[in-house]
Amino acid sequence: MAEHFVFVTGGVMSSLGKGIVTAVTSALLEDMGFSVNVIKLDPYINVDAGTMNPFQHGEVYVTDDGAETDLDLGHYERFLTITMTKANNVTTGKIYYAVIQKERRGDYLGSTVQVIPHITDEIKSRIKAVGEGKDVVVVEIGGTVGDIESLPFLEAIRQMKKEAKTCYIHTTYIPVLESTSGELKTKPTQHSVMKLREIGIQPDIIICRTEKILPPDVKKKISLYCDVDEEAVISDPDIQDIYELPFIFKKQGLHKIISMKLFGTEPIEMFNMKPREPKLEKWQKIMYKIRNSKDIVKIAIVGKYTTQTDSYLSLKEAVKHGGIANEVKTDIFLISSENFENNGESVKVLREYDAVIIAGGFGSRGIEGKINAIRFCRENNIPILGICLGMQLMVVEFSRNVCGLHGAHSTEFNSSTNYPVVDLLEEQKRISNLGGTMRLGAWKVKIKEGTLASRIYGAEEIYERHRHRYEISPKYIPFLTSKGMVFSGFSYIGDFVVPEMAEIPTHTFFLGVQFHPEFKSKPFDPHPIFSYLVAKALETKKNREMFV
Repeated sequence: MAEHFVFVTGGVMSSLGKGIVTAVTSALLEDMGFSVNVIKLDPYINVDAGTMNPFQHGEVYVTDDGAETDLDLGHYERFLTITMTKANNVTTGKIYYAVIQKERRGDYLGSTVQVIPHITDEIKSRIKAVGEGKDVVVVEIGGTVGDIESLPFLEAIRQMKKEAKTCYIHTTYIPVLESTSGELKTKPTQHSVMKLREIGIQPDIIICRTEKILPPDVKKKISLYCDVDEEAVISDPDIQDIYELPFIFKKQGLHKIISMKLFGTEPIEMFNMKPREPKLEKWQKIMYKIRNSKDIVKIAIVGKYTTQTDSYLSLKEAVKHGGIANEVKTDIFLISSENFENNGESVKVLREYDAVIIAGGFGSRGIEGKINAIRFCRENNIPILGICLGMQLMVVEFSRNVCGLHGAHSTEFNSSTNYPVVDLLEEQKRISNLGGTMRLGAWKVKIKEGTLASRIYGAEEIYERHRHRYEISPKYIPFLTSKGMVFSGFSYIGDFVVPEMAEIPTHTFFLGVQFHPEFKSKPFDPHPIFSYLVAKALETKKNREMFV
């Protein structure tokens, strides 16, 4: 079990970027040679994020083992070499559910079950469990100090300082009153730290979200009032690219402060000795490509949750990774599919983009708009990628407008359609629990030789993450294939062979995938689908410019 723990808390307000701070801190430790694991403690009572509306919570991230988790686990995977599991996201709902089950079994031998010690012990056991075989565990506590919901988690991590080597990082916000004095105001940070100290936690490091690097006098003031070293007041300024942050934190010595706190020594440059100075070589390569990319492509994401910037977070990052792979800048635009519902002319705006992505989702709102967008891109040879529901609607559009199956649809949206080209499998229809019909996590996909999918992956089989319920109906495959659609990837579900990938060979890039490739993309290991898409987008742009 790990004996060294870094805890990241937040104050003043939410959405300060605790998840990024946690991910970057973990990346620095990993670069120092430590084996690291990360866990997110979420104070909401939901058992997991699977039922949460993206408008409220942002995207639902999916792990290989099928957990529906907080989006911050995506940050962790993108910055680290490790893979997250269901153990890396713990909610209040999970904790209380586990404790109640133990109480019902009689595990507590008749004791009165209380927040302390039973709830806090359960929290600590989850933290320690992810530390098996690891040098350091970095723990992010969701919410902000002062929230009622967060108190059991904060009490649990307070207790941890008696059981292990700990380092407490508190993230806060430093506002600027532009309309009056233009001063950087430290009072919110002071009150936030005061609240944390009331709980019994003295931060070792304060990371301040700001517009720019804090001047020395402000750092000195925070140091004095919050009882931390001046060197331990770290600026987290506004930056153009989050992949710059490891350099910003390293320059300010964040890794050294953590090292001294946990191990009593600064990083040293000696072979096979820990801790060592982080070199950040892979991040240097990434930032070099980002800064030196000259070509720009415009990519539209057509979806439903376009007013919530975090709804398609992993998708946007994966597109960006595709740009890094091609040394191309990617301008990403979120477009509501509802814009294309009723006005036939509105879809022509897609001519302005070099590639289009039809995002996944649930529910009937905006479905016809997505279908209209797909048809326009198919008929005008615009590179298009459909993900999850996006692939299903590609099949619906092709069935209606190429195969002549008028009114073809998914039974998710029209249970009485004459042509249910997307449907539940027969064994799914017999399951009364709706959650039991979901296909979650990594599934093996067999790829057909000689296809676009085969060229992209260069492999006969792959594993990709899923989060969906409905499937392309196997009985329509022969007819759709006879009309020119190629199903280039398949999975086996019981006795069924179900399509995972669909493409049109005569199109410049028309690919639908039933899975979510964005969940496996990293800046230092871009997913091949997005690398290929961006390359096709650049090719499309240059071809267009030749004829202007």
